[in-house]
Amino acid sequence: MRTSQWRHVLAPIAVAGVAALALAGCAEGGSSSGESSGDAGGTVRIAGGITGSEADALQKVFDDWSADSGVKVTYTGDKSFESNIVTKVTGGDAPDIAIVPQPGLLKSLVDTGDVKPAPEEVEKNVDANWSPDWKKYGTFDDTFYSAPMLANIKGYVWYSPAKFKEWGVEVPKTWDELLTLTKTIQEKTGAAPWCAGFESGGASGWPGTDWIEDLVLRQSGPEVYDQWVDNEVKFTDKPIADAFTAVGDILLNPAYVNAGFGDVKSINSTAFGDVAAKVADGTCPMTHQASFLTANFLTVKTAAGETPKVAPDGDVYAFVLPGYKEGAATIEVGGEFVAGFSDSDATKKVLAFMSSPEFADARVSEGGAISANLKADPNKASSEFLVEAMKLLQDPNTTVRFDASDLMPATVGSGSFWKGMVDWVDGKDQATVLSDIQAGYNN
Repeated sequence: MRTSQWRHVLAPIAVAGVAALALAGCAEGGSSSGESSGDAGGTVRIAGGITGSEADALQKVFDDWSADSGVKVTYTGDKSFESNIVTKVTGGDAPDIAIVPQPGLLKSLVDTGDVKPAPEEVEKNVDANWSPDWKKYGTFDDTFYSAPMLANIKGYVWYSPAKFKEWGVEVPKTWDELLTLTKTIQEKTGAAPWCAGFESGGASGWPGTDWIEDLVLRQSGPEVYDQWVDNEVKFTDKPIADAFTAVGDILLNPAYVNAGFGDVKSINSTAFGDVAAKVADGTCPMTHQASFLTANFLTVKTAAGETPKVAPDGDVYAFVLPGYKEGAATIEVGGEFVAGFSDSDATKKVLAFMSSPEFADARVSEGGAISANLKADPNKASSEFLVEAMKLLQDPNTTVRFDASDLMPATVGSGSFWKGMVDWVDGKDQATVLSDIQAGYNN
């Protein structure tokens, strides 16, 4: 059963989590019958879209665990996972385990009949270690299939504190103040204040959906947001059109983008993670991206050739995209879910490990990630910044919303919505784009 509201621990500061974006899976090896390479003592193959240094960190966690468990785990990531995983599964080419970022896509996989219900130990771990709403996103027709893995917080604006100080500007507290700040930076520098990247292989366009979701929350409120997720408010309705118009005031303005990369259309050819380097070296004053961008900063250098310090007085930091009223911001989140396609003993052991506090502690210790696992130790995070962020993530007092596109059916959330954002940046008129996105519900 799918719910459009998630109440969990979060707060308006920048934090880091594993990128919950396009998950790719060219790792095969499972089968719907459970006869896979994931038998005890064999190799369990995991498919996902976590790539680069984050994939290396994930594989290291598995390698360390394998030394004790005797179960070998091979993780393979690819950016086109979301566009081909259902086809792979229905074609008998499923991995033993898949890491799925959207509940909508997870539902599509469950509907194939090939996802195995979660093992008993996994369900016990989730009941003990996560708030109930996390479990709901992996539950369909009263059957629990998929445990959460790590989490990220959407809706941050990354910037350079030193540059803000140099320009004599402050972090805005309202949307109007953000627009004023944007204009001020443009006038002071004569250059674009924002950079953005929508390119993500088969998942290109998803960063734009985060912009729209944030504006729907801020302009129209959580109730409309929930109705939109449930297709009671259509993409062609005024609240969603208003959100596109508001985002367009920044992203479609050639004076405001695309700092360090080119013109407005360069947004579609710029990889989403590449914006980190431009913010770190001062080329890009501001970019809108999720908390997981912290991981990208670990792999880039400042103008001085050093790894950027993420802190209020450091090289980079972030503030929550402000609401229309001061203090009214609502936070959206994303996260991954772990689905099993094999019922071998080895696969069950890996699934149990991935739902445990020990897995969360191990991955968080590798850096650039946080967990919503309530039993995980935030002090294992790789910086003071992430320690505090993870403590806030575990606090049950703040109300947030899960990423809307992740909750929508895959034909829309990871289909027509993503494509629509690319078309919109390329110049297709807004009314046609909205109609095209809404048509995804008919596919």
